[in-house]
Amino acid sequence: MAGHDWNPDLGGSGSETTGQRIARARKRRGLTQTGLAAKANISRSLIAQVESGHKPATPSLVAVVARACGVDAAEINGQPYRGSDKRSDAVHAAIPAIRRALAYADVSPELDIPPRSLDELASELVKLQKLKGAAAHVLLGSHLPAAIEELTVHAMESDAPKAWRLLNRAYAIAVSLTRRLGYIDLAQVAIDRTATTALRADDPHLRHLIPLSRALLLLALGSGDIALTMAKQAANNVDRSEPAGLEVYGSLHLRAAISAARIGCESDAWEHHGLAAETAARIAPQDRLDPYGLQMNPVNVAIHGCAVATELGDYDTAIRLDADFKQPTKLTAERRAHHEIDMARAHLWLNNHNKALKRVLNAERIAPQMTRFHPTARETVRQLGTHYRLIPEELHGLESRMAF
Repeated sequence: MAGHDWNPDLGGSGSETTGQRIARARKRRGLTQTGLAAKANISRSLIAQVESGHKPATPSLVAVVARACGVDAAEINGQPYRGSDKRSDAVHAAIPAIRRALAYADVSPELDIPPRSLDELASELVKLQKLKGAAAHVLLGSHLPAAIEELTVHAMESDAPKAWRLLNRAYAIAVSLTRRLGYIDLAQVAIDRTATTALRADDPHLRHLIPLSRALLLLALGSGDIALTMAKQAANNVDRSEPAGLEVYGSLHLRAAISAARIGCESDAWEHHGLAAETAARIAPQDRLDPYGLQMNPVNVAIHGCAVATELGDYDTAIRLDADFKQPTKLTAERRAHHEIDMARAHLWLNNHNKALKRVLNAERIAPQMTRFHPTARETVRQLGTHYRLIPEELHGLESRMAF
């Protein structure tokens, strides 16, 4: 998918299943199901079940199959999920502008009007961070490119640490948005930009946030072992003498926990999750200022516990852990919806179809744009459609909104 803004299956990614895309990638590579199973270190029967549509494709399976077939995970997922008209495709409208804004690596953009002041742009970034947390992709994309370009002008012309810090934050938002929409190549560029700006931002914690983002991309590339090593090494170097450092440290252990779970290292996964839980408990509520938007708190750690169990394929444990807490509305919509998608996946694997449908509908209610463009949510919805003899109206409506 690198360098492309359109899915090769123009406007039709909804009509093709993940299993069909796996079969096509496998055949292009000249592999039988047995050959792919050997290269990806998974069972042939699982590949057969996924290709035939009888089993959902998990994120870990997509990642290892993509790596074995020499393609991007986004291609196997069918991303980016493009619409057939302006309205349904609006979420992608900002991508060309974001590409241009990220292209200014060593030169200052020539703007038609002077950039806003750094204080004004700082306020703008607060709004953009809230839009990110709300998973308001369309509105976020419409404002982000201008903020990046204006901050680039300030950083290049003044070389002020404040300008570099704000630009770093804008790049980090770009990483999140482009990754969620399936533009992995663009997310990588944005991560590289965060690495450059972190060196000039006069903030010792920013450099440790870069492995946090890189590890997430590595998981999509089927390199969970590298993601785990990267998160562990970064955590060991964090200054934990004050709350902001503890938030970074705990978040790195959460990333390590998910990375370990993705590659089946159960003991490592729960050890890192435990370290994150201990860290969250050390931060007094009044000190949780969350300067980097990491949401390092006990409830988010609990949610990650469900995610760890889900990644390990221990769906009974995931559901049991989920029953032990209620999500507070203080968590961002993005984080709450992601948890609902994880739980829908867990219920689906246990053949609790009505519960799976309820959870994915909850996710859409909380963060509609995120849910409609999330590969696991879409895979869950597609699988649910095969299990009902008479498709419920709620599921039919969601399928329509996902353009199936």
